[in-house]
Amino acid sequence: MIRVLLADDQPLLRSGLRVIMADHPDLEVVGEAANGAEAVRLAAETAPDVVVMDIRMPGMDGIEATRRVTGASAATRVLILTTFDEDEHVHAALRAGASGFAVKDMAVDDILAAVRVVAAGDALLAPGVTRRLIADFLGRPGTVLPAHGGADRALLTEAITDREREVLTLVGSGRSNAEIAEDLFITVATAKSHVSRLFTKLGARDRVQLVITAYELGLVAPQR
Repeated sequence: MIRVLLADDQPLLRSGLRVIMADHPDLEVVGEAANGAEAVRLAAETAPDVVVMDIRMPGMDGIEATRRVTGASAATRVLILTTFDEDEHVHAALRAGASGFAVKDMAVDDILAAVRVVAAGDALLAPGVTRRLIADFLGRPGTVLPAHGGADRALLTEAITDREREVLTLVGSGRSNAEIAEDLFITVATAKSHVSRLFTKLGARDRVQLVITAYELGLVAPQR
């Protein structure tokens, strides 16, 4: 069961998502918040697996709320769901620790799928958020790399095996576990195990941070 907290200042959207999720036995809405401050409070009280977070809300916005939620609990992941898909919002969401980014005009099934992949720690970003965008994010002044907090590149490289480096490169290229398995001629279970070990060794909370680390280590070349 995936426990979901909905944070959006539009009651109609929250109620719509609640009704839709009620039809899916693997999803349970544990609370609703109309602003960022309420989202932070309810996240602490209900310990959801995923917070579906709007960006523009009155008072504390979704970016600051995301920063506080992810800072308070490594177990709670945030899926940004917004009508605004400009690059700057994606960058801000990544800096705040979001595990996924989706827009409200996506199909409902795609939004539910995004919740599931974020809950599984297998999230990248919504369609349209490309490797180029993450590379641009890395090049911005003041960027904080959440995967390892600025640790020395050589130490990070020494911490992983050659095979794990191959896997990290493929993760950075946007490959799924199934695609990694196919590329490296290994089983999906083995690919998943390699990714799990990368999470542990690099201190990453999800695939977004592994992608960022792959760029930072120079394993994936920026696309412009």
